[in-house]
Amino acid sequence: MTGKNPRHEAFLRLVSNNGAASRSEFRYSLLPNKEMVIGRDPSCQVVLDAMIYRMVSRRHAVVRPLSLSTENKFHWVICDLNSANGTFLNGKRLQGTQELQFGDRISLGADGPVFIFEYQLPPQPTVMTANKATNATSVSSTNQAHLQRDSVSFTQLFPIISTGKDLTRKAYLIPGILTVIFVVLMFGTVGHPQANQVIVATYIAFAAYYFVYQLCGKAKPWWILIAMALSTSLILMSPVLDLFIFVFRGILPGSLPSPQEPITFTELLIRMFFGAGLMEELLKALPILAAYFIGNSLPSPWRERIGVWEPLDGILLGTASAVGFTLLETLGQYVPVVTQNVTLQEGIGTGQLIGLQLLIPRILGSVAGHMAYSGYLGYFIGLAVMKPMMSWQILSIGYFSASALHALWNATGSINAVLLVVVGVLSYAFLMAAILKARALSPTRSQNFATRFLGPK
Repeated sequence: MTGKNPRHEAFLRLVSNNGAASRSEFRYSLLPNKEMVIGRDPSCQVVLDAMIYRMVSRRHAVVRPLSLSTENKFHWVICDLNSANGTFLNGKRLQGTQELQFGDRISLGADGPVFIFEYQLPPQPTVMTANKATNATSVSSTNQAHLQRDSVSFTQLFPIISTGKDLTRKAYLIPGILTVIFVVLMFGTVGHPQANQVIVATYIAFAAYYFVYQLCGKAKPWWILIAMALSTSLILMSPVLDLFIFVFRGILPGSLPSPQEPITFTELLIRMFFGAGLMEELLKALPILAAYFIGNSLPSPWRERIGVWEPLDGILLGTASAVGFTLLETLGQYVPVVTQNVTLQEGIGTGQLIGLQLLIPRILGSVAGHMAYSGYLGYFIGLAVMKPMMSWQILSIGYFSASALHALWNATGSINAVLLVVVGVLSYAFLMAAILKARALSPTRSQNFATRFLGPK
């Protein structure tokens, strides 16, 4: 259409990716004197759900009225707002500004939400005529429109058939499947407390890590992440741990105090800095450094998929390493010791209950604990890779600051619960700040999947 006929009630109609029409409430009217911005930002005129449409930028595209006239002839143009994934018009990426024609398909991203530009002509005066054929045709068209509006398609009755790849990409199908599997395993291990504790701890750790993974917004092979967790667990069970204990707690002033030993907070903080912070953060960083060197020896694209090439890689691998550390430390040390001590005094049932009560907060709290420290250090490892000229300065700041947070948590834990909360929130804030900055620095920012927790692109 070129504008020869006056346009009336122009609108954008949101359709699904497979072309099926959406419900009537997803029809957005265009005003001749006001532009319409489309995006995830609440200030937009068309606001899209960030959890469903992750490829859409906060302010993705805008539809503007081109001209006004006394004859009520309107034109609308569309313009991309420097979005990360681009705007596509009828399958072609939009460059600059282009006028919209009736039936044009606007896609936000290559596989994002699709809008169809449409408008209605103003109603024409009714002309009485004796032509019965014309009247019959008019009645037939009206009946057909009513039938089309009231009809129900097969895919509407069985939506699972038409959702396709959206089911796995937008509906969190994989986490749901894993949840069902873990629930069945929990039922299957009732009466076997040790096996049940492993299942519960693994599921909580998976959920905590998935939260951080979504915040990072960069895809990383799942087997690499599992390998990070397993590598850290193997290091804890190897003679390497004894060597670390000898160096940091024997040679360096990191020996842990006994419960009866009187000690000031300053001395306790120093001991925790060497014996817990520096020792454990370096231990958890070993698999990250190994991934960097292994990836460096591989050809592309395996080099980028496996190794550490930016801060987001370091955060993802660091938090995965922390998951392995937390699981082994909790299931192999803290829970068995507490369970055994309580069992000797209160009986086996009470001991198992107390062990489970300790397990849940330790694993779940790792987001503000081991995952926060290791993820924060991982950020600096990735930053050092991006800026090799200052790598040693960057690594030193990251290593000592992550170790200081770790030591502060351990030291305040024996003083006051309120201070412990403050340190936990501070550690979590450090990790979130590192994730936000890593996303801004990411060379693959346009390919990273977005989350609603993050700022504008």
